[in-house]
Amino acid sequence: MNKTSVSEAVTAPARIGWPAIGALGILALALGTLQSVVEPALPLLQSELGVDASEGALIGNALLVAGAVATPLAGKLGDRYGGKRVLVRLMAVVSVGGLMAALAPSLPVLLVGQVLQGVMVGALPLSFILVRKHLAAGESHAVIGLVVALFTGGSIVGMLFAGPIAEGLAWQWIFGLPTIVVVVATSAVARLVPHDPPVPSEHGIDWPGTALLSGTLLVFMLGLVTVTRDGGIPPLAIGALALLVAALATGWVVVERRAPSPMVDLRMLAKSAVWRACALTFVISASSGMVLLLLPQMLAAPADGYGFGASTTDIGLLLLPASIAGVLSDSVGGIAARRFGPPSLVVVTAVVTAATMTALASLHTEQWHLVLAKVLTAFAAGVGTTALLAATATAIETEDIGIATSLLVVTRVIGVALGAQVAGAILDAGDDPATGLPAESAFVTGFVVAGLVAALSLLFVRRVKVRTTNVRTTEREVQA
Repeated sequence: MNKTSVSEAVTAPARIGWPAIGALGILALALGTLQSVVEPALPLLQSELGVDASEGALIGNALLVAGAVATPLAGKLGDRYGGKRVLVRLMAVVSVGGLMAALAPSLPVLLVGQVLQGVMVGALPLSFILVRKHLAAGESHAVIGLVVALFTGGSIVGMLFAGPIAEGLAWQWIFGLPTIVVVVATSAVARLVPHDPPVPSEHGIDWPGTALLSGTLLVFMLGLVTVTRDGGIPPLAIGALALLVAALATGWVVVERRAPSPMVDLRMLAKSAVWRACALTFVISASSGMVLLLLPQMLAAPADGYGFGASTTDIGLLLLPASIAGVLSDSVGGIAARRFGPPSLVVVTAVVTAATMTALASLHTEQWHLVLAKVLTAFAAGVGTTALLAATATAIETEDIGIATSLLVVTRVIGVALGAQVAGAILDAGDDPATGLPAESAFVTGFVVAGLVAALSLLFVRRVKVRTTNVRTTEREVQA
C-alpha cells in the first residue's frame, strides 16, 4: 500500500451501523411528531391560553418560519463544522424549545418555544450529510428514504395522538413526550454516529441575511395580529408597521445580493423557470395555509351553531385522511410531472382547490364535507408543489439544483405561514360580538378567499422549460 492509500484509509469516514441508523430514524420520527401536534390541538391551545384565531395561528407559524430560516443554514453549518456536531447542538435547541412549550404559562413563552423547536427542520439535511459521508451512494439513498419516511410518519403519529395525550394528561404533554424522545434519540446519535470531518469554506455564514429575513416575517405576522385586534390600531401605526416591513425586506434583498455566500441566493430568481416556480409555489402554499387554519377552527366551533364541537382527538382523526393524502401526493407529484408536465398539474391544483373551497363556502353542514375538502386540497397542493420542485430541478444546471430547490422549500413554508395568518385575521375580523367567536360568515369569507388565492396561480402558468436526461440531455417546453 502506497502513502496515498494509507492516507485515504486513515482519513476515510467510518461506516455508519444499523444502530446509528435506527437512532437517526427514531429522531426523525420524534421530530415529525413534535412538528404536527399543533394542528389538531390548535383550538384547544387557543381556549387554554385565552387567545383568538390570529394569535393562535402564530403558534404553528412560529415553528414554520424558524424552519424556513434554519433549513438553508443547517446544511452550510453541517458542511463547515461537521454534520454530527451541528445536529447534536441543533437538537439541544429543539429540546429547550420543547421544554419551554411544555411549561409555557402564556402565549409569548409558547411562541419562543415554538421558534426554538422550528430549527428541527434543519435536522433532515444534517442527517443526509451524515448518511452520505458514511455510506456508499446506493446504501445512502435507501437510508435517506427511510429517514424521510419516518419524519413523514411522525406527522401522522402526532395527528393521531395529540388528542388522547392532551385530553388524557394535559396539553403540555403533547410537547413534553416527543421532546423526551428527542433527548433520548439525540443521546444515542451522539454515542453511535461516527464523527464526520468538516469541510473548510472561504465564505462566512450569512448571519445578517438570516436576521433580516426573520425580522421581516416576524414583524409582518405580528402586524396582522395587531391590526385585527378589537379596536385595531391607529392608521399611522399601521403605516409605520408597513414601512418597517418594507425596510426590512429591502435590506434583506440588498444583503442577499451582495453576500458572497447568501442564505438564499436571490440571483436564481433571474432564471425564468425559478421565479415562476416560486410564484406558483407561494400562491398554492398560501391557499393551503388558509385551509390549514380554517378547517380545525370550524370543526371545533360549538355544535349548537354552524360548528361540530369536535374534541382534539376527533379533529386529529378527521384530519388524518388529509395527512395520508399529503404523504401520497409527494410521491405522485414527481411521477405525474414527468408524464403530464408541471403546468398541467398546476392548473389541476388551482381548479381543484378553487372549486373545492367555493363549494365548501356554501356546503359545510356535515363533518364529511370538511374532511373531503381537506383531502382534496391537501392532495392537490402536494402534487402541484412537488411537480414544481421536480420541474425546477430538471430545468436548471446541475450545480444550481440545491440552491433553487432550497429557495422553493423556503417559499413553500413562508406561503403556508402567511396564508394561515391571513385566515386567522379574517376570522378575528368576523367575530360575533355576542359570543366572541368567529361568525359563520367569517368562515365563508375565508373559504372564498382561499379559493381565489388558489385560482391566482392560473395567472402565473406560462412556459416552463423542462430538461430530461437520458443518454443525452434535451430540452422541451411544456405550455399550459
